[in-house]
Amino acid sequence: MLETPPDGILLVDKPQGISSHRVVSIARRRLGLKKVGHAGTLDPMATGLLLLGIGPSTRLLTHLVGLDKTYTATVRLGVSTDSDDADGTPTAAVGTAAADVSDAAVERAVAEQRGVIDQVPSTVSAIKVDGRRAYDLARKGETVELRSRRVTVSQFDVTARTDATAVVDGAEVTVVDLDVVVTCSSGTYVRALARDVGAALGTGAHLVALRRTRVGPFDVDDAIDLEDDAVDVRGALARPADVARRLFTSVTLDAASAKDLTDGKRVAAEHPDSDGPVAAIAAEDDRLVGLVSVRRGLLRVITNFPAPAADRPQAGSRA
Repeated sequence: MLETPPDGILLVDKPQGISSHRVVSIARRRLGLKKVGHAGTLDPMATGLLLLGIGPSTRLLTHLVGLDKTYTATVRLGVSTDSDDADGTPTAAVGTAAADVSDAAVERAVAEQRGVIDQVPSTVSAIKVDGRRAYDLARKGETVELRSRRVTVSQFDVTARTDATAVVDGAEVTVVDLDVVVTCSSGTYVRALARDVGAALGTGAHLVALRRTRVGPFDVDDAIDLEDDAVDVRGALARPADVARRLFTSVTLDAASAKDLTDGKRVAAEHPDSDGPVAAIAAEDDRLVGLVSVRRGLLRVITNFPAPAADRPQAGSRA
């Protein structure tokens, strides 16, 4: 009997110090499969939830990338870096001694970053400028000017503060570390939030810690350590149908309708009109057949999901 190739969404708790691309490489090795992608990068400094699409489920990634995200982070006031995080080189260390960094002043600066804002991304980012990554240009000493983008910060709360000192280039400076929780739309740079809070306070700032705890309905508490060889990676895969149900409304199809939809035909179903996506689920085996739109009781395919390879007729086989 043929083994069904791995297919699903994998929740990974990315450790500090490795890139998202490296996580993808580890998943490919452990699953013996090349078709692996991710839904939104995490910087090497950051830890936390990274969603991987495995096999045919890579087709779901485009619907995961745009989900809201929640982070915990630590913002250090008093020191700026060229990357706006701890991996960068300090560019200014003015400290906090001569600035108003009272709780009230900090809250005012943080409040300016809540809601719908126009944010200029960090210079050391993966955004492309004339076909080249901004971080490549910045590291070569070229001037990088990025346009602002509209993002939504629905939560930006300070949960704790620590007054301390830090050594920068051999000199001791006063700093304030702010532990924060941020919930934001896709495309928001938490590093840039830290930078802009520091600018508002006149102290400069950068991130010293960042952890992604949630992506849409998915939580880091359900993620695996991909580097732990004792973890059953295949067994940790979330089934495509289960993931689709968490993201969209669904419609159940009988075997004949599921086959017709797979063949690209329009299928009749009782479901309110929707531009999509709606998850079409086969009743027979609880399989995600496709993502569809619904118009006047007809399902129209947006994205099809193939049946598992082990279930397909092999070349030269007879029914």
